[in-house]
Amino acid sequence: MTRLEKIRDRFEPLGVDSFLVKSLPNIRYISGFSGSAANILLTKDKNYFISDFRYKTQSSKEVYKEFDVIIYTQNSMGFLKELSEKNGLKKIGFESNILTYNDYQNLKNEFYGLEFIPADSLIENIVSQKNEKEIELTKKAVKITDDTFTELLNIIRPGMTEREVSAEISFLHKIYGADSDSFEPIVASGVRSAFPHARPTDKKIENGELLKLDFGCTVEGMKSDMTRTIAIGEISEECHKIYSIVKEAQLKALDKVKAGVSVKEVDAAARDFITENGFGENFGHGLGHGLGYDIHERPSLNQRTDYILEKNNIITIEPGIYVEGLCGVRIEDDVIVTEDGCEILNSSSKELITI
Repeated sequence: MTRLEKIRDRFEPLGVDSFLVKSLPNIRYISGFSGSAANILLTKDKNYFISDFRYKTQSSKEVYKEFDVIIYTQNSMGFLKELSEKNGLKKIGFESNILTYNDYQNLKNEFYGLEFIPADSLIENIVSQKNEKEIELTKKAVKITDDTFTELLNIIRPGMTEREVSAEISFLHKIYGADSDSFEPIVASGVRSAFPHARPTDKKIENGELLKLDFGCTVEGMKSDMTRTIAIGEISEECHKIYSIVKEAQLKALDKVKAGVSVKEVDAAARDFITENGFGENFGHGLGHGLGYDIHERPSLNQRTDYILEKNNIITIEPGIYVEGLCGVRIEDDVIVTEDGCEILNSSSKELITI
């Protein structure tokens, strides 16, 4: 069953005769379009892709042949009235996890007589299983990020600022063939490494510190996301201990990844080990997340999510320990879920590297 067929399969349970898609990552998943402005309307037997003049040529080249491409010149949502009348639509499903409340109210007020029915993460749950092309693009993105890390080890030195390292990451990604960064790189040294999502600053990297690097790139829309923590010179025994615990926790979680296993079980493998070693309160985020055209996708790997891993999910495994005033360590790999385990895409070493 194709992705479009799976979406339509949900029409009857939702009580809708069509579905409006506004999320750009979701639009790319189901249509192939990589631009920054579009809508999709799916009826029971038609696939409409709607954009504007700026993307007339691009959409003709990118959008899958299953779609009727409409280049609209009036107000951004004017197509909805025309297509609903043409197809006799009455009940339109929409991405309730994407649309703001104001957008929803505007739809109701502008298109009086149409009923808009919320559907939470309908498409996200379908596209959590990646196809062959998406897997290959992810592998390319991961390789570029691995190559970038390898070169960083030749560049980073005491006295550089976090901001300078961040700039090197973005530069190397593009030199090695990426379209862009997946997100602003996280570069955090010394006590700042204890901030899970620290933005790079003008702080200088010093000897005796840990340096946490979390970064990824985009290749034709698909993203990579890797974290490595390295030592700048000799670090304290306590930081060594924390690093060893995080590394072992990550390996235990990776051993649990397999189609048919719950994300709670995978999360617990790392979380319980960290807790047993006295740092449970210092691991305050989920173990990982889905990865694709968005940097954070379904499934979320934590103790609150009821999700059973499926073959061809692409997920991150990234336990961490963050001790305020001392240091923080996170190790993250991108993996593909298989029927009998997982394929770890990153080749970068997980051993503590000292430069």
